[in-house]
Amino acid sequence: MRKILIILSLTLSVNISAQEILSLKDRAGFINDLQQDRFNNLLPSLMKKTSIDMWVLITREYNEDPIIKTMLPPTWLNARRTTILVFSRDSKTNEFKSVAITRYPFGDNIPSIWDKDKQPNQWKALRDYIVSQDPSKIGINSSSYESLADGLSKYHYDQLYNILPNKYRNRIVSAEDLAIAWIETRTAMEMTVYSHLVEISHAIIREAFSTKVITPGITTTDDVVWWMREKVIDLGLDTWFHPTVDVQRKDASDLYAFDNKSKFDRIQPGDLLHCDFGISYLTLNTDCQELGYVLKPGETNAPDFLVNALKEGNRVQDIFTNNFALGVTGNEILRKSLKQGKAEGLRPSIYTHPLGTYGHSAGTTLGMWDSQGGVPLTGDYPLQHDTAYAIELNTTVYIPEWEKDIRIMLEVPGFFGKEGFRYINGRQTELLLVGPKQDGLND
Repeated sequence: MRKILIILSLTLSVNISAQEILSLKDRAGFINDLQQDRFNNLLPSLMKKTSIDMWVLITREYNEDPIIKTMLPPTWLNARRTTILVFSRDSKTNEFKSVAITRYPFGDNIPSIWDKDKQPNQWKALRDYIVSQDPSKIGINSSSYESLADGLSKYHYDQLYNILPNKYRNRIVSAEDLAIAWIETRTAMEMTVYSHLVEISHAIIREAFSTKVITPGITTTDDVVWWMREKVIDLGLDTWFHPTVDVQRKDASDLYAFDNKSKFDRIQPGDLLHCDFGISYLTLNTDCQELGYVLKPGETNAPDFLVNALKEGNRVQDIFTNNFALGVTGNEILRKSLKQGKAEGLRPSIYTHPLGTYGHSAGTTLGMWDSQGGVPLTGDYPLQHDTAYAIELNTTVYIPEWEKDIRIMLEVPGFFGKEGFRYINGRQTELLLVGPKQDGLND
């Protein structure tokens, strides 16, 4: 709880920059508490919901199961040797157990029960424990379509299968639904800090889209990209993908942003800037796309036609997120939103993905940029409460003053809970201005 209060103070105090970051020691303490909360309070309910009474996770150093990577103690950067975790829930008594069958203690939250002196063979120790719990279903991480739920290697599957008595072999099932639920579900404790993470991202973008970083006519889009990477490193954080910065302008013949050359232009007055940027911090990820405008000499604001174009992008966001509903598939929401947007005269494209412990996370996919008719399998997955998304989309707008189409590309972290949808830390409704009028950054 102390760590939460530290983080909240950073978020709420007007005297402390949003870019103040916890020390590594304090981060480790917070992550340890966060994992304890997920193991003890979230996982038992997910196992009950998905009807899995035992979940066996097996991995080894440098070939980590994506699920185990979300469970590693904060002082472990990788798994060690062969790492085996077993979670079990008694459907009659609701007793929940989490154990590790590992050579080393698995942090503070999961005790290791393997005594190598008594049972030298790790696989036989696993077998003995499974038999002692007598599960009706032994869930393993195997999935035909969700990579994050498909982390059990063929070798480890064979080892598990061959060591078990015949009757337990027949109880092995895919834990696909449980693995997806574990990855996609956000806890109240996680959500107390997610807004802070998003604000850090927005603060970096605001500084990047300012004359502290950009000198029109000299600075290139690639210069800004590498400034962002350096800024993140200076803050002691990581990016989970290489950022992009691109421009759209009057005298360019192509529709920018899905080509390559727009990402290596020299930034000029009158440009519409766009970035795609995300950080990793406290086990969570952000994914943000924002727009800026480079003021021409004598301008104090962006032209009305760009201001109004952004409003069209915001309208697409409203249509889309207003269609979020529990149990409705991503493909259904996609079809309904595109139909409604086009009926209003908009030209939307929606490609929203789950967000959380991974940037492109597990859960409901709502379109892809090249699959506007729906996404097989992940698009058929129904929307769940307590899940987070990168609300990623664009709308094409014809600009008479430029005699061409532009794309208004936006991406904002959002949360869907029992109270409905909300943006985790607001959304962009005004263009960031690169020039002397940008709220104090250039003073």
